[in-house]
Amino acid sequence: MRWLLIAATLLLGGATLPPADPVPLADPAPLLLRPAGVFDGVDGQVHAGWQVLVRGDRIAAVGPALAMPPGARVIDLAGATLMPGMIEGHGHLFLHPYDEASWDDQVLHEPLALRTARAVANARATLRAGFTSERDLGTEGAGYADVGLKQAIDQGIVEGPRLSVATRAIVALGAYGPKGFEPGVAIPQGAEEVSGPEQMVAAVRRQIAAGADWIKLYADYRWRSGEDARATLSLQEMEAAVAAAHDAGRPVAVHASTAEGMRRAVEAGVDTIEHGYGGTPAIFAGMAAKRIALCPTLAAADASARYRGWTGAEPAPPAVRAARESFRAARAAGVPICMGGDVGVYAHGDNAREMVLMAAAGMTPAQVLIAATSGNARWMRVGDRLGAVKSGLLADLVAVAGDPTTNVAAVRAVRLVIKNGAVVAP
Repeated sequence: MRWLLIAATLLLGGATLPPADPVPLADPAPLLLRPAGVFDGVDGQVHAGWQVLVRGDRIAAVGPALAMPPGARVIDLAGATLMPGMIEGHGHLFLHPYDEASWDDQVLHEPLALRTARAVANARATLRAGFTSERDLGTEGAGYADVGLKQAIDQGIVEGPRLSVATRAIVALGAYGPKGFEPGVAIPQGAEEVSGPEQMVAAVRRQIAAGADWIKLYADYRWRSGEDARATLSLQEMEAAVAAAHDAGRPVAVHASTAEGMRRAVEAGVDTIEHGYGGTPAIFAGMAAKRIALCPTLAAADASARYRGWTGAEPAPPAVRAARESFRAARAAGVPICMGGDVGVYAHGDNAREMVLMAAAGMTPAQVLIAATSGNARWMRVGDRLGAVKSGLLADLVAVAGDPTTNVAAVRAVRLVIKNGAVVAP
């Protein structure tokens, strides 16, 4: 009867065929991972002999000597530590190292298509370095292109980490860049400019409507080239931004490198502070009390100094010393620490550079690893899905050669990357 209906349809000139019966897709085979040990991202220990079973996109079981389900694929990882996929807390996929092209040249002279193509390559490099998630804190002149990149990754069009994006970021009118042009000539800026609480609320809502997962503010910056940074956004402007963002369920990250900019950000009730080089004991105490996390971006200060000729010899330049000292002061005050290096100032895929510097500045390797996994998952509000090797969580996993709790640089020796239950690399 079915074929008679098809023939009648064709004879009558109809172009539409009856819908075919759906063909069910077979469930992927379970995946049993057998490393030398498992770092679960929570307790700071490597559990020797533990194994991990993955079913679909989830971790199904964790522990010693797991039973192998029928049809399971086994991956032996002798000598490797399996851990949660790492999370980059502060990146800019639409930037590339400043010794390749200055920030001004990237914003003003590189076409959006070129910047987007480069961001695709940067995303792939990040994922294959073991960073399965990233908070991208501003496109720096590339508009809302991060929203499209996130969609392309989610749809499997290109490889990359799970992204939380901040789109354009928000700055005080006249306080950002590029600078140095004829006064009155409209120059494309690296962020959206506002003046006053009303404009701030409009910008926050506009960016959320365009796809922002986070709102990024610049609490301070240099009014003119060569000047020291000063607070730019008023407390009232930041309070308005936080209220509008939190009403919409979006957290707020704030670039702040001066004491006054940080003080205003803390009082406004933001969620994370980026850089924080000018923090004081009182400011860090306030951050600790409100559980505002600090992304210290030690690698950004380190890379910028090297571009200016520093060889790494001690004593380090003042900016590098300030970054280290603020990081130590924040830790001493009990401030939650985000692992975020401002990658883009230096090469994507070298995200572990920040982790190595955090260890050099006083954190134990295990503390750094927790910051890069369950810690960042907590501050990014995805701890119920990511950041730990635990039954029921999404199967974002990375295997590295050796024991990263002994030497955190071991995370650079990636042997396997799994995202959403699927093997990405090698």
